Amino acid sequence: MRAFLAVIAVYLTVALALPLATMVSKSFEVRTFPYDSIHIARLAEDGSEEVRTLGDWAADAGFAEAVAQAGRSSAIPAVRLFPGWDSPDSTVVAYRVLNRSGEAGTAEFDRKQLPLDEWVEIPRDQIRSVVFRAGTARSVANYVRYVTTPALFNSVGNSLLVAILTTAFTVTLAFGFAYALTRTQMPFKGAFKTIGLVPILVPSLLPGIGLVYLFGNQGLLRDMLMGQSIYGPIGIVMASVFFTFPHALIIITVALSISDARLYEAATVLRAPAHRVFWTVTLPGARYGLISAAFVVFTLTITDFGVPKVIGGQYNVLAVDIYKQVVGQQNFEMGAVVSIVLLIPAVLAFVVDRFATRRQVALLSSRAVPYMPKPNARLDWTMFGYCAVVSALILGILATCQFAALVTFWPYNLELTLRHYNFDLADGGGWKSYRNSLTLALWTAFVGTGVIFLCAYVVERVRAFDSGRAAVQFLAMMPMAIPGMVLGLSYIFFFNSPANPLNVIYGTMAILVISTITHFYTVAHLTAVTALKQMDPEFESVSASLKQPVTRVFARVTIPVCTPAILDIWIYLFVNAMTTVSAVVFLYSPLTTLASVAVLNMDDAGQLPAAAAMGMMIFYTNLVMRVVHLGVGRLVQRRTQAWRIGS
Repeated sequence: MRAFLAVIAVYLTVALALPLATMVSKSFEVRTFPYDSIHIARLAEDGSEEVRTLGDWAADAGFAEAVAQAGRSSAIPAVRLFPGWDSPDSTVVAYRVLNRSGEAGTAEFDRKQLPLDEWVEIPRDQIRSVVFRAGTARSVANYVRYVTTPALFNSVGNSLLVAILTTAFTVTLAFGFAYALTRTQMPFKGAFKTIGLVPILVPSLLPGIGLVYLFGNQGLLRDMLMGQSIYGPIGIVMASVFFTFPHALIIITVALSISDARLYEAATVLRAPAHRVFWTVTLPGARYGLISAAFVVFTLTITDFGVPKVIGGQYNVLAVDIYKQVVGQQNFEMGAVVSIVLLIPAVLAFVVDRFATRRQVALLSSRAVPYMPKPNARLDWTMFGYCAVVSALILGILATCQFAALVTFWPYNLELTLRHYNFDLADGGGWKSYRNSLTLALWTAFVGTGVIFLCAYVVERVRAFDSGRAAVQFLAMMPMAIPGMVLGLSYIFFFNSPANPLNVIYGTMAILVISTITHFYTVAHLTAVTALKQMDPEFESVSASLKQPVTRVFARVTIPVCTPAILDIWIYLFVNAMTTVSAVVFLYSPLTTLASVAVLNMDDAGQLPAAAAMGMMIFYTNLVMRVVHLGVGRLVQRRTQAWRIGS
């Protein structure tokens, strides 16, 4: 067990802690040239000599600060410092260069570093062989530049605005939906619950595409926006509400389901009106669930990359800024700075959510009586209408995407065709991307389920190595607060380093599997721990007294008892691996392009019908796997959970 615990700890350290530490270190790196320590003298024919520092010459050339601060160049050819640099200056006899060092960066002549504190004379015709190379210094200059650049810093306010608006709308809508499911006797509850969870099966890019078809420049319903554009905060909030709705629905439904019926009985005895019962019993009882749902939605929205990338237009948010800095400008250091900024609200939301969750558990009582709603025709049919409208909006967006993927040219030629499913003719990825996503999802599901369940078993069931188990538990909880974009960028810094022996996996399917498992580690870990807590801890003690090996108890007792949870972890990892974009968008290679990334690339290339078709393929794949999971789960339950049914 000690060895296995060490292996799990090493995995979490290599896959999570070290990449994040590398990224934080990278955010303080500043590329700088030895402006003050290099002196350059220009000797004229008349014997005069002009001596200036590298900084002075570079400033006159008009590019010193731009090159150094943008981090786009690692070298300055000396010949570019002087007027008429494209041809040798005939009035100059020679140049002399003095390297006093003291700053990051070097000066080279003919690919050899110039000696320190020694003037070196360079013939006029050989000045092209002198190159000043940038070095790396550590400072807060990147953060200062971020704060003082309005185009970048405004993203903080934009991200907070859309996240707050999305949270308000989503929690309100989800609360009404969950209330209808748990507190009424309306018909078709099962169908409405299934429809409410459908958005969790699609990549976050897809609702953005659907809204473009409905409210974009050629959209069928664009007049409903009364002249406002869907490309911007309106579109981001609408698509984010669709994307985050099932997450809030699950949490709030659980919160409303655990209410104590005795409180309602007391209210009835006291003849309290319905609205007073709602404000004094229902809402306070679900307050921690609402708080938890609010922070989950807030975190998902502020860290999401897919929605603002597709429908955000010129409205910058933090997640897209990371992508622009890394992919668009190759400015990895500034990308790291934006990632750190993005971590702050995500970590705060995570901490508050954990606090609220603990308080919610503390409110539960072993004597609580489950609440059973009574028929109320007026309330039941009102909530039925509400759920029908919300369900119609959810299905309407998906139906729009499916229809747009099947017509020849929206909205002018609505003749049906399958040509948009010929992904091999589209830019950004063909059917190979879809197959790669299936490969990633299967590897993530099988490997991740094994690793995560074994880790949870060690943390929960082993009664030794307390400090080691506490460290592993802490590392297992960290991924919930780490946005996918931040994790992906940290992997670039860590695994792409030639000094890292694990560099061989960079650009392969292996790094995509590791990053995806790590990104979704926490929820799967909590699922496994919850299942293990249901088992009596005396199993291991009894087996030890009978001198039975731990592996036998694990295989014959633990695995069968926890099989439903293991299947839930498997499908959770599979679905998220199919839909994830943010954690893999920096890590795929031409050989490992994924379906979700192909949707992004097709959207960038203006091939929206193909993007919608690929997004729907992801949805149908997840839907089929959900049905298979349901069937397998019922079969396994009958064979391994008879003791639960009997009880």
